[in-house]
Amino acid sequence: MKPFLQAENLSKRWGELMLFETISFTIFEGQKVALIAKNGAGKSTLLDILAGKETAESGKITLTNNVEIGYFEQIPKLNPIHTIIEEIFESENEKLKTIKAFESAVAKNNQEEITEISAKMDELNAWDFEVEIKQILTQLKIAQLEQKVSELSGGQQKRLALAKILINKPDLLILDEPTNHLDLEMIEWLEAYLTKTNSTLLMVTHDRYFLDRVCNEIIEMEDNQIYKYQGNYSYFLEKREQRIEMQHASVTKAKNTMRTEIEWMRRMPKARSTKAKYRVDAFQGLKEKASQKFDDKSVQLNVKSARLGKKIVELDNVSKAFPGVNLIENFSYKFSRLEKVGIVGKNGTGKTTFLNLITNALPPDSGNIEIGQTIKFGYYRQDGISFDRQERVIDAVQKIAEYIQFEDGTKMSAGQMLSYFLFPPETQYNYIEKLSGGEQRRLYLCTVLMQNPNFLILDEPTNDLDIMTLNALEEYLRSFAGCVIVVSHDRFFMDKIVDHLFIFEGDGKVSDFPGNYTIYRNKFLEDQAKEQALEKALAKKQALEQLKKQPKINSSPQGKRKLSFSEKREFEQLEPQILKMGDQIVELEELLNSGILPHDELYEKSKELERLKTLLDEKEFRWLELSEW
Repeated sequence: MKPFLQAENLSKRWGELMLFETISFTIFEGQKVALIAKNGAGKSTLLDILAGKETAESGKITLTNNVEIGYFEQIPKLNPIHTIIEEIFESENEKLKTIKAFESAVAKNNQEEITEISAKMDELNAWDFEVEIKQILTQLKIAQLEQKVSELSGGQQKRLALAKILINKPDLLILDEPTNHLDLEMIEWLEAYLTKTNSTLLMVTHDRYFLDRVCNEIIEMEDNQIYKYQGNYSYFLEKREQRIEMQHASVTKAKNTMRTEIEWMRRMPKARSTKAKYRVDAFQGLKEKASQKFDDKSVQLNVKSARLGKKIVELDNVSKAFPGVNLIENFSYKFSRLEKVGIVGKNGTGKTTFLNLITNALPPDSGNIEIGQTIKFGYYRQDGISFDRQERVIDAVQKIAEYIQFEDGTKMSAGQMLSYFLFPPETQYNYIEKLSGGEQRRLYLCTVLMQNPNFLILDEPTNDLDIMTLNALEEYLRSFAGCVIVVSHDRFFMDKIVDHLFIFEGDGKVSDFPGNYTIYRNKFLEDQAKEQALEKALAKKQALEQLKKQPKINSSPQGKRKLSFSEKREFEQLEPQILKMGDQIVELEELLNSGILPHDELYEKSKELERLKTLLDEKEFRWLELSEW
């Protein structure tokens, strides 16, 4: 494989904090690599350096043969005075410039320009490219091409930035949390797109299903070292555990050996022989190894919830709409103790509005919402971080409470809570401005739980949290002695946490689905497949009826057209082919429903099933057509 990008001995410091030191790795052509590290380890900073947006203190980066990099940043930098179409096609690529002119002419309905540019599109063979561009824009829900960038929301700007990078087809895609602010359908489309694309990929993401299905190598950055894993996320989990166990065993062995060496050093402090001096020198290395500490612990969230009474939250025929948008219509539900609900739906269908209704941040247009007297909400909002950046970490938590009181009478101080969230004492007295985005998210989560709630509402809690913190948060939520509502586009997170789902379908309709996200999605795809099969069957029936009405040509005395020799052979072969394909489809469906396939193979088998069904439809129609003759 050809190396695309080589990083050698890179080091970077943020103020007094060393983010990473003398790290090296290589990205080869065709690889799809995920970068995993804890919050604050410098993942985004490293991507900035690789993309040329930031400089390292030491080390060098080598790009082979002028490799073109497309960098998707967490906070995109777009030109606010551009229209969407101007921003998307800001490129020197002649095809892109021509497609831009064509799209602009279509938007203005200028027939003369459309005719003229169509000829150039033919000349450049740009139509296929134009179709792919439209597919990307459609899937990312970018429609009003003449709208100004400055008029877009933050989420819309992120989708625009992502579309722009995908459309430009760089040699190396560097993506920093690409699934944030995408709805579930967009995430699944992007997952499929990146799996099929030939582009080389380096990505930071917390979405473990996405990571598992897209990436074929993982780079872990921990304790200023780089560890490489040739496989997906499932393989990484297995091998990382083995690595940590081996490191612990190595340190334990070094400590045991060190006890013997300490005794020897005490007895022979003035060793003069070459052998003795060598042993003294080796002792220093042994001492360093034995004193190694592995900070592989996760965040331990064992805060007990406040007592829950009999009445939790009850909604009776609740409706809410805004001008031109009907979000919730006549929705009723009574929450029970300890239930965990996931909320899914496309952007703009009312998910966050629903949370604001429950917490009385918004009044309903009609209906009643009753909240039990013992209910104490803990609300983690998407945009809830509002820290004073000049404030110390410990002060931000102490403003909530000096102590948290538990049912058994024990207390936990603000400092102890921060320690549970992997903020050691020295970091607790740092200023918040020194924290990374992910660390600020972790601090915000800490302040929410410091309020000791018994009804947790989490609106996109997984954005910008590292995978280690997510694993710990999941374990906490599974044992949380209260109610939980989660809005999240993280399918892995939803599958582990929720008992059932509220599906926001749009136009005010909200339905209750008994199961986690994967069960819901499989059911949705199954229903969609049935609907498509019915549509195809109807179309086939209508086509046959039309065929019967057509006048017969080259008719025999019996009034039916004779089949040619090749058509006879085709007809004879079709029936066994159809039967064989039917058996293959049944086998594939059984395999897909077995639950034994890994995620990447599940996706490939699903695509194969779709292809076989399409081919079977074509062969069945051809058999019916020939049988009429």
